[in-house]
Amino acid sequence: MNELEKDKKQELILMNITGNDRPGLTADIMGILAKYDAKVMDIGQADIHNTLSLGILIRVSENNSGNVMKEVLFKSTELHVNVSFSPITEEDYMSWVNLQGKNRYILTVLGRHLEAKQLGAIANVIAEQGFNIDSILRLSGRPHLEQNAEEKSRACVEFSLRGTPKDKDEMQSKLMSLSKELDMDTSFQKDNMFRRMRRLICFDMDSTLIQTECIDELAMRAGVGDQVKAITESAMRGEIDFKESFTRRVALLKGLDVNVMQEIADNMPITEGAERLIKTLKAYGYKIAILSGGFTFFGKYLQEKLGIDYVYANELEIDENGKLTGKYVGEVVDGKRKAELLRLIAQVEKVDLQQTIAVGDGANDLPMLSLAGLGIAFHAKPRVVASAKQSINTIGLDGVLYFLGFKDSYLKN
Repeated sequence: MNELEKDKKQELILMNITGNDRPGLTADIMGILAKYDAKVMDIGQADIHNTLSLGILIRVSENNSGNVMKEVLFKSTELHVNVSFSPITEEDYMSWVNLQGKNRYILTVLGRHLEAKQLGAIANVIAEQGFNIDSILRLSGRPHLEQNAEEKSRACVEFSLRGTPKDKDEMQSKLMSLSKELDMDTSFQKDNMFRRMRRLICFDMDSTLIQTECIDELAMRAGVGDQVKAITESAMRGEIDFKESFTRRVALLKGLDVNVMQEIADNMPITEGAERLIKTLKAYGYKIAILSGGFTFFGKYLQEKLGIDYVYANELEIDENGKLTGKYVGEVVDGKRKAELLRLIAQVEKVDLQQTIAVGDGANDLPMLSLAGLGIAFHAKPRVVASAKQSINTIGLDGVLYFLGFKDSYLKN
């Protein structure tokens, strides 16, 4: 073989560089590759606690491959890092290329703390379903060694997967079981452009954005707390129709002075993480709605406090003496109506339904959770958790940010 023919013959070489990271390292390596006209076929890097793992797959002429490896080896010694070289066959390379056509999924795991037993259980599910793990990324910030007991800690790891699950329903069932058993939450989503371009989020209000049921608060002040609470819980569990339960509960409030509503609003406990979540999503251009089976008065209060774009809830009828009549005005916002409103707002905002998110805790939230591109059951009743594809039970509402791919390092608070 003459030199011209040898120069045309190409080799594939995978370089793995590990060690302490430092500014300019990648630039130095690329300078050597450019000198010998090497083509970068693939590149990937991870940096964990300033420890670098850099992989570069190059295609270079057989005539230059030895010089490339020699100079990279010398440079790695100078930079105090380790380098290894592996020849790659064309068959292996084409196998990798063919994997690019496979489906991609994101599996998000979160909780107050994530330990080896939790991540190990997740890794087993991934392996059982035949996925390749492309990358593992920590979305939450690094925890302090001495966590303040009063602080609400958060931990999140995101797995990027390639392939097709052997049995998606079985996988979802296993993830749900592990979540309950190991005190963590999971979200399994197809990694497509809709996931990266969510634009509208719709919240239930009572026991979702706020940590109370406003109708229960009103009932306690009307002296019918136990009666109303029993009906509320039965409705949230899906045991009785929402509209029927709503009518029965409102009737028990007859004669209550409307002024107590402001007192309740002023003391509503905002759910952990709600303000951080809404502030972040507004900064990134999301439209935000409350779709509630509760009452407009409290929804409007939250709208002003949190800067929410849309509020749809139920209106209580008030007589000329400022007392509740025990009736409501207009159409009841039940589960079916919530789904209709989600669809309507999406149309108004020119947002595809796959770009929408719905978050709720009760049985009357299931229609909108099912309709939205991403439906999340939040600290929900067992029936709702069992029906939803995603749920958050271990941390606050800002856990939604991790399901959307946000990293703590992106955020200022």
